[in-house]
Amino acid sequence: MSERTKFLEPITRDNAAVVLVDHQVGLLSGVRDITVGELKHNVVAMARAAAVLGIPVVATTTAADSMWGPTTPELVEALPAGQKIIDRSTVNAWHDDRVREAVEATGRRKLIFAGVSLEVCAALPAIAATAAGYDAYVAVDASGTFSQAKREAGLLRMQQAGVVVSDYATLLVEALADNALPEAGDFYAALDMPFAVLVGQISAAHQA
Repeated sequence: MSERTKFLEPITRDNAAVVLVDHQVGLLSGVRDITVGELKHNVVAMARAAAVLGIPVVATTTAADSMWGPTTPELVEALPAGQKIIDRSTVNAWHDDRVREAVEATGRRKLIFAGVSLEVCAALPAIAATAAGYDAYVAVDASGTFSQAKREAGLLRMQQAGVVVSDYATLLVEALADNALPEAGDFYAALDMPFAVLVGQISAAHQA
């Protein structure tokens, strides 16, 4: 795929997969560039909205039984029933054969990453996936890290490597594509954008 096509071809529900890397309680405790509550809200909403659209999700942890603890319970609950979370030892999730095989099994070429920390858990596999020929995107507000400097460095490195950075809602709304679809209501409810509550209230008032 040419660089021009890579950046201009839209994300769709048929060409995308979501990869959630290491949203673990131990790592979340150190996040300083976004509130932990907002970060958990955004990644949970991302997982739920992807499920409404039928977009597959690959989820991972690292050292879940020792250093970094389990996946945050809110995210576990949001994942599809029976979803396996791949626990690994490699720093870069892409270097684990099971993670790559799970991505390959989706048959999707556009990969939406989110992780804690941004500059390692999200950035390193996104860069590696780009090198492997995938189109990698990172939802920066469904990712978090331990200082502003780390956030800025991670964003710069990803952009230098050709990773597209965006936010969780924009990436999923692009995949929805059409607000007239019958599942749009469930989708926006899952996405749970705070300002959209006001929009719904305005709409309800006009219909009253």
